Amino acid sequence: MDATAKTNGATSATRFDALAKVPPIAHPLAEEPSEIASNISYHVQYSPHFSLFKFDPEQAYCATADSVRDRLIKQWNDTYLQYHKVNPKQTYYLSMEYLQGRALTNAIGNLCIQGAYGDALKKLGHGLEEIVEQEKDAALGNGGLGRLASCFLDSMATLNLPAWGYGLRYKHGLFKQRITKAGQEEIAEDWLEKFSPWEVARHDIVFPIRFFGHVEVDPSGSRKWVGGEVIQAVAYDVPIPGYKTKNTISLRLWEAKASAEDLNLSQFNDGQYESATLLHSRAHQICAVLYPGDATESGKLLRLKQQFLLCSASLQDIIFRFKERNDGKGTLDWSTFPTKVAVQLNDTHPTLSIPELMRLLMDDEGLGWDEAWDITTRTIAYTNHTVLPEALEKWSQAVMWKLLPRHMEIIEEIDKRFIAMIQSKKPNLESKISAMCILDHNPQKPVVRMANLCVISSHTVNGVAQLHSDILKDELFIDYVSIWPTKFQNKTNGITPRRWLRFCNPELSDIITKWLKTDEWVTNLDLLANLRKFADDEQLHAQWESAKMASKQRLAQYILRVTGVRVDPNTLFDIQVKRIHEYKRQLLNVLGVVYRYKKLKEMKPEERKNTTARTVMLGGKAFATYTNAKRIIKLVTDVGDVVNSDPEVNSYLKVVFVPNYNVSVAEVLIPGSELSQHISTAGMEASGTSNMKFALNGCLIIGTLDGANVEIREEIGEQNFFLFGARADEVPRLRKERENGQFKPDPRFEEAKQFIRSGAFGSYDYNPLLDSLEGDSGYGRGDYFLVGQDFPSYIDAQAKVDEAYKDRKRWIKMSILSTAGSGKFSSDRTISQYAKEIWNIEKCSVA
Repeated sequence: MDATAKTNGATSATRFDALAKVPPIAHPLAEEPSEIASNISYHVQYSPHFSLFKFDPEQAYCATADSVRDRLIKQWNDTYLQYHKVNPKQTYYLSMEYLQGRALTNAIGNLCIQGAYGDALKKLGHGLEEIVEQEKDAALGNGGLGRLASCFLDSMATLNLPAWGYGLRYKHGLFKQRITKAGQEEIAEDWLEKFSPWEVARHDIVFPIRFFGHVEVDPSGSRKWVGGEVIQAVAYDVPIPGYKTKNTISLRLWEAKASAEDLNLSQFNDGQYESATLLHSRAHQICAVLYPGDATESGKLLRLKQQFLLCSASLQDIIFRFKERNDGKGTLDWSTFPTKVAVQLNDTHPTLSIPELMRLLMDDEGLGWDEAWDITTRTIAYTNHTVLPEALEKWSQAVMWKLLPRHMEIIEEIDKRFIAMIQSKKPNLESKISAMCILDHNPQKPVVRMANLCVISSHTVNGVAQLHSDILKDELFIDYVSIWPTKFQNKTNGITPRRWLRFCNPELSDIITKWLKTDEWVTNLDLLANLRKFADDEQLHAQWESAKMASKQRLAQYILRVTGVRVDPNTLFDIQVKRIHEYKRQLLNVLGVVYRYKKLKEMKPEERKNTTARTVMLGGKAFATYTNAKRIIKLVTDVGDVVNSDPEVNSYLKVVFVPNYNVSVAEVLIPGSELSQHISTAGMEASGTSNMKFALNGCLIIGTLDGANVEIREEIGEQNFFLFGARADEVPRLRKERENGQFKPDPRFEEAKQFIRSGAFGSYDYNPLLDSLEGDSGYGRGDYFLVGQDFPSYIDAQAKVDEAYKDRKRWIKMSILSTAGSGKFSSDRTISQYAKEIWNIEKCSVA
């Protein structure tokens, strides 16, 4: 036996001995460390997930999670009973994605029992930090859309609002990213390989979900969707606790299952295993993976099945709860449904909620069209998250008719009535009908335009940053605005200050609390503005810099562990982490790095000493089928391999691609960041929320006037933001000039591209990627995202960063003012506005 095995054996034995000394007594609501330790010990013995003779970190994590969950379930039950008693209007938030992050840190933080659990685990031979690391992130989302939804749930609970989230229980998520010599490799997520201790399976909450089939019309003219295949949607609840409140709400996740009677036993016993279990296999596929490839018809059908499962199961559940709370009060009055229920669609993925609610009300509840339409349009609201054409979902009419024939009938009728309304009431818009209607009957590709269906059917449509909302009203949905001028609102996104400062950056949080003489900023982020009066205080500067260094050292250790690259915490930590997409312009970043490297190579050693040393980190996932995005990742890793191994330069520049970016990785990266890049082409990023997280943690931003960058710059002060690039209103003209051959590239831009083409970073053929920046027009050419246009001002802004960083006093003051100006960007503010201005719901607090 080697020394490591002996050490691990001794450690396991020591831990088991410590466990044996703590009596296993159930204390589900324990707050004292000794009682918490006993409750953990109780779960080791009586909720055993592993062998009794092991108490290693994984076992300790599961028992700890079970112990915390005891309290959450009590609060969850109390909250549910309060809702049942008061019967408030309740919001139901439908989202295809949630990026929750680790639940343990968040739960004990929101319940204010971190210290007690830390002490309890010490009694059991473990450290809290080590136990937290055992938890895998729930793989329920991909990017900003899912993280926003999770921040919103945290704020809903913290504000004691009657609201729930609905999503899908993806077993393998999007994918786990592995970085190899070939670039990005996708492997299945394994977060549910064993189990999640945070879920509560609700086997009594099961709803039938039908696919395919046909519509029958009875003699009275009423229509029923019959036949096809029927699977079951089973509920799994994840409790979401509020901060310093007794309210705990639910994220209800649906899983698709087939029933026992769907197993053809005679076929199975005859050896026809695949055909015997066909429906079981199809049901399993639905929640296997987030965003399965949709290049084939079967892929499109699977994505639509996912979306319909979310919509139908959630609406059946909502209607069941409405009946449960209102049925005993005489005849059920369906007209009161919108006074008790608000449904928010997070982007177009849950659009099928509109025809499904109509179907349930008409076909199952017997309402007429007019009453069902009135209820639906007063219940449903829609959040738009993008102006990118490819992200505004359009589904093939043929595929929709095949999978959801009754819903296509309803959509056709909505469209017909909308067109008739335009013709009778807005004849000036008749020429626009073909663009505004829901069904595009283009003979080459007839589609259903989901965003149009949402706008026509929702009582409110909102954008997620002021610039984005203005673009929706002035460009994308301008014709609808002339019909419904009050339908459109802005709700600038926000982030939860609990996870994104209080818990992930404890050193900085403690300093803020000390200088503000209160921790109330955690739920009233506007209080951060009071830091401004200390922005020049040398004592605060010293403490602020010390906190940042602690976070940078933690990040440097993490980078070494996951990439093997040793980075110097004394260099400027420059980070861009987000989904890899050409409009987010990671390519601009890496071209800037290539130019910086080339200039450093050309300098004399004495000249290099006068430069600002940088560590540039990028991270994010590229969709498996998005070739250029994957080429960008490959380029980053190739540049990093060359730069990091160059002894002349690697003291002044390092380049790192951080693999498998997720919430837990962000919680290490963001506190340690000093400069963050939010450099999308102006007008293309709806909002962004990582920019808010970085700014809140005292990180300075280099960015364009896009999305929420505009408002962040206003709040923190223009002098504390490194601005570059074309403005959104200039972009159409610049693209036209490019098409007309009027663009003159900057020599520095040409130099950077040529350096890559020279083979300086290996033999990989980057011409297809670089060709997207060449020419004036054509598919995949013409630099649609204006990388070349913005490159000179980007390089100039980076030079300003270098100069500012050398002036430590100025930089730290800018950092303090960044945090001080972030109060607006709390999701508590955003959700309060949704509650008041869209949902019309009020607090429902557990006493």
